[in-house]
Amino acid sequence: MAHLLIVEDDRDINDLIARNLKLVGHTYQQVFDGIGATHIAAERDFDLILLDVMLPGLDGFEVIKKIARVPTIFITARDGLEDRLTGLSLGADDYIVKPFEMLELLARIEAVLRRTQKNTTTFALDNATVDMITRAVKVGGQEVDLSPKEFDLLEVLIRNQNIALSREKLLELAWGYDYYGETRTVDNHIQKLRSKLGWEERIKTIYKLGYRLEVKA
Repeated sequence: MAHLLIVEDDRDINDLIARNLKLVGHTYQQVFDGIGATHIAAERDFDLILLDVMLPGLDGFEVIKKIARVPTIFITARDGLEDRLTGLSLGADDYIVKPFEMLELLARIEAVLRRTQKNTTTFALDNATVDMITRAVKVGGQEVDLSPKEFDLLEVLIRNQNIALSREKLLELAWGYDYYGETRTVDNHIQKLRSKLGWEERIKTIYKLGYRLEVKA
């Protein structure tokens, strides 16, 4: 997983992002002002910076000018086209407007990390290993045959490990926004994944909601 710097002066938002990064396996450091961000970015290496625009000391646009080239996602309430164009022209990899859904932020983070090759391409849990690039899955060293949609669902669970996802959200993420099938489809695919991977105790059923891949010890 990756090491991220969270630059956000609203402590509640900063802490919320930090908790969710920890849930999915990333490490992080938190800072609450622009000047502090430039100092810590100069002293330590980060795979990705999550950067607010409206910060005390220096705003985010000034911060990104002063730091060494590090993949950056702006997270800000400034939603004007001029602000977006400024942020992207300064080298940001993405620009997210508040308020945002945490799952969307995590997906955007994964996308940038994949593009910048700063995230692991393999995942291991118990006896199972998953290669995100080749889409190969092995259990106890033996290759397991998953259908394309089973793998898509598995990848969504891994990318959002330790986070409870509704059946509707799993349909949206794994099947696509334009899929109109029944949520029972998710249940059937979950049962197949549990059986094929031996993850009966890892893929937890969340009562009246959906499922969570439990990776925490």
